[in-house]
Amino acid sequence: MRYDLVIFDNDGVLVDSEPISNTLLAAYLTELGHPTSYEDSLRDYMGAAMHRVHDLVEERTGERLPADFDEVFHGRVFAAFERELQPVPGASEVLEKLVADGVPYCVASSGSHERIRVGHRTTGLDQWFDDARIFSSQDVGRGKPAPDLFLYAAERMGVAPDRCVVVEDSPLGVQAARAAGMDVYGFTAMTPAERLAGADGLFSEMGELLGLLQSRS
Repeated sequence: MRYDLVIFDNDGVLVDSEPISNTLLAAYLTELGHPTSYEDSLRDYMGAAMHRVHDLVEERTGERLPADFDEVFHGRVFAAFERELQPVPGASEVLEKLVADGVPYCVASSGSHERIRVGHRTTGLDQWFDDARIFSSQDVGRGKPAPDLFLYAAERMGVAPDRCVVVEDSPLGVQAARAAGMDVYGFTAMTPAERLAGADGLFSEMGELLGLLQSRS
């Protein structure tokens, strides 16, 4: 295989959390007087760290979100995860194959460490990820589209950026990977292919990822 490290985004790539979290985010922002549709939330916030929500709302309205916004939102999200969250179909099989082939991998997510762990524990993906394989925007301060998170993950895993490939499903994530000097494959299960046009390859089902990785050997 060409790559020495496969870096997975989490939400929408490993766990099917984007419909849940964006439905709740749109509802909560609307509740607070900032009308937001589900489609608005996907367009503006999918793949982003929480500071982007605060920044965009303040930029657009001149108002700040409540100090406990993140705490309340995450409480709602985690409760919904416990009830509804499922792994992305095929994610476990991809991870199993990488382990069998001895290919290093990790997750680098805009979500908090707690959010990542709740999602993995609920879906059973925690068996594939010990603490050394989990990286969050909390670790670097700036979320995607800044390259900081992916560069940090590569450094901690001991792999040069040009030997890494990122698996992403958001335009912000694709931008971040490109800015980090890494190849990136775009997962189009939820995101239209044209919005991931900067990716080196596109796939719509997780099982196709292994073929892409092997084709670049």
